[in-house]
Amino acid sequence: MTTIDHRGHDLVIIPDKKMLQMPTPELVQALFGSYLPADIRSAIGRDKRHAFLRTQPIHFYAVKQALQEQHTPFTLAFEERPGLPFETALNVEPRPYQDEALKSWQAAGNAGVIILPTGAGKTLVAAMTIHKMKLWTLVVVPTLDLLQQWQVSLASSLSLSADEIGVFGGGEKEIKPITIITYDSAVLYTYELKRFGLLVFDECHHLPAPTYRLIAESAFTPLRLGLSATPERSDMAHFDLEQLIGPEVYRRSPEELTEGRYLAQYKEMYIDISLSSEDEARYAEQRRIYRSFLQRRRIVIRSPEDFQQKIIFLSARDSEARKAMLAWREARNIAMNAPAKYTEIERLLRLHATDQIILFSEYNQVVDEISRRFCLPSITYKTPAEERRVILERFRSGQYTKLATGRVLNEGVDVPDCRVAIIVSGNSTKREYIQRLGRVLRPKAGQALLYELVTSSTTEEEMAKRRK
Repeated sequence: MTTIDHRGHDLVIIPDKKMLQMPTPELVQALFGSYLPADIRSAIGRDKRHAFLRTQPIHFYAVKQALQEQHTPFTLAFEERPGLPFETALNVEPRPYQDEALKSWQAAGNAGVIILPTGAGKTLVAAMTIHKMKLWTLVVVPTLDLLQQWQVSLASSLSLSADEIGVFGGGEKEIKPITIITYDSAVLYTYELKRFGLLVFDECHHLPAPTYRLIAESAFTPLRLGLSATPERSDMAHFDLEQLIGPEVYRRSPEELTEGRYLAQYKEMYIDISLSSEDEARYAEQRRIYRSFLQRRRIVIRSPEDFQQKIIFLSARDSEARKAMLAWREARNIAMNAPAKYTEIERLLRLHATDQIILFSEYNQVVDEISRRFCLPSITYKTPAEERRVILERFRSGQYTKLATGRVLNEGVDVPDCRVAIIVSGNSTKREYIQRLGRVLRPKAGQALLYELVTSSTTEEEMAKRRK
């Protein structure tokens, strides 16, 4: 009788003793026939000491299915679907689109990616899935802040106490039937993945990264749910999500959910910012230096990865490339941090004096300048955790009505709702724009507003168009 088991970080296939003398190709053929996909067949290796076969745990379902189709008798040395040892009860009424999302995921074979805007209730979809499947569940999240947020949210949604949900990361190492773990911890402790029958990947666009994809490859269960507002990646690695989690099974845009009144009605306001004649001349000169370098070297930049490979890496050993990189940086700085933006910020703060407002900037020094000029609280990556917690609590309670921040609050932090967001400067990615839009989309009375300050006739104008 063939046995499927775990050994270390691998899935192992232990054949009947009488088959161990067979050469590896013949052994694989005898066990699986022609039913094992070629890429998985090529990934199977043989343990030199014990003669059994090894492969990545992610291939478990394909291995099991091939054995069944070949009519090879086998047994499992582990529990394939470990059930929750307690009952759960949903105490929140799902919205129709959340029900549709779960049904689409089930129809796809209990594996796939659900894409919903920020504020649309992705955590509740995960809770609904856990309640439906009733399996040991591991939720993988990108930040330490989200450990506690998910713990509290799942406990509330599933009628559990927070103590019944484990937290793994940030010094905590508590494995329970429902556990929240960070991507960084999951990579370090992949042997813990064998305990769980359902995997949930929050902000799943992180998973295809070279390091994090090991999490998906080291888990045996095919029951996987990916959640994201913006799965697309500039390196196109989001196409790997189908292999690591499953296909895209459901997607709703902010516009669709706004029409259904599930998210706030909102308006996007594009505000042109002009450079002074002096800054305009400086900008033009820096762009000339940069473009001249590209033309001389016949370099074409099509993506951020191209820029990193062909400009940044090259600048470490090439003085001309370094001069071009610095010129690009200076031009970008002039465009994104035009002095006239501060005048416009002052006007908007006066216009919305009684509203909750978050101001976003790509540059932390701009966040600091906004904070200094207008006496506003600010949060950047340098803000200590306790200070950040206090600022967010005061913003949530209304004690603070204005908040300046950088990229640190783009995702992975439960940012209090507000009615107005101002993008002082941003990058060209659609993900960042949608995340910032999501900060004003939670249902509310009246219309939410997203202002975007864009310096005209510069690359910032081009980036704003690409975001759309």
